[in-house]
Amino acid sequence: MMSWFLREAGREHIVLERRDTLGGGWQDRWDGFRLVGPNWTTALPGFDYDDADPDGFMPRDAVVDRMRRYAQAIDAPVRLGVSVRRLGALHDGASRFRLETDAGTIDARDVVVATGSFHGPRIPTVSEAIAPRVTQMHSHAYRRPADLPPGRVLIVGSGQTGVQLTEELREAGREVILAVGHCGRVPRRYRDRDIFWWLRQLAAESAAGRPGLPSVDKLPDQRARLACNPHMSGHGGGHDTNLWKFAADGVRLVGRLEAADGERVRFAPGLEANLRFADGFFDERFRAGCETLIERRGLDLPPDDREPFEHPVPEVDELDLAADGVSSILWTSGYAMEYGWIDLPILDEMGFPRTTRGVSEVPGLTFIGSLWQFNLASGNLIGVAMDARHLAEQWDA
Repeated sequence: MMSWFLREAGREHIVLERRDTLGGGWQDRWDGFRLVGPNWTTALPGFDYDDADPDGFMPRDAVVDRMRRYAQAIDAPVRLGVSVRRLGALHDGASRFRLETDAGTIDARDVVVATGSFHGPRIPTVSEAIAPRVTQMHSHAYRRPADLPPGRVLIVGSGQTGVQLTEELREAGREVILAVGHCGRVPRRYRDRDIFWWLRQLAAESAAGRPGLPSVDKLPDQRARLACNPHMSGHGGGHDTNLWKFAADGVRLVGRLEAADGERVRFAPGLEANLRFADGFFDERFRAGCETLIERRGLDLPPDDREPFEHPVPEVDELDLAADGVSSILWTSGYAMEYGWIDLPILDEMGFPRTTRGVSEVPGLTFIGSLWQFNLASGNLIGVAMDARHLAEQWDA
């Protein structure tokens, strides 16, 4: 996207890609992965979505192919197989930065860091205390149910990836225990519109300076930037993911995994509180904004048809993995940010780049695709496109 705007502005540039193939991190997803956002969210600057089924949900390989076709369509000057080892300042007049890569050094007047925020698979240190008999795998390495040995699977993490892999393993006939964290959920559709339709409308309102999605500087607690993405699914035509229904369908729910000692693992109390937090997330964070938008635009939409659902879920303090037949643990615990290669003082105390909507305090250094770069939408294709346009408007001649 940034390459498209740069070309439109007549700016000389190159795009560095450490992989030997285009498609980015989408290539790291599991075989059965599908977009959580509808296909129309892949409409990119200069590359409208005009294929069939705009309201469907692309599988992994189709996403990768679309991103490759985009690079070709806009004639992006990509250099594949080039890893940046260090980005530092340079003071020689024409250039402000030097990039040390495995293909030599590159000097540049401006640098756009387009690496997003999902860098290194994050596995909690508690994993080190689990019996070596148990196969442990991060979702980054998982590709299909057959990757895990026969037996019950403990999935740790109830964000978007955790709930989708719970469903996939259950459909493959596997028994699953899901360790539930403090993750919200959103409905697939609200008042006859996909949640991403609402997200796009609210993000556009925010970009125009009107009430919509709260910007990062309006968060009551900056730690909210580290919260997991609210869960839903693009599988089976797209649907809600309700953890109470998971329990009713045979998934065993436990609380947050907090300690381990060989075959024994312990869970924090508060499982029901986490489930109720998930239930209330949309109403607390988004519903008022949606209703305000309906009133502001005079939209004629059907009423909210969501129906509450609960199922008895007992608290579990501890499990004996061997006795419960758990052969593997699948860590759906997200990713850590890794900006150590940027040799400039631009990170805050939580490891995020200090920016104002992607523009850092270092002249010429900008970021795109970072979590909460402007608001919640910045981490998905809708928000990235809006942020890219904003950055393009900041460039000098």
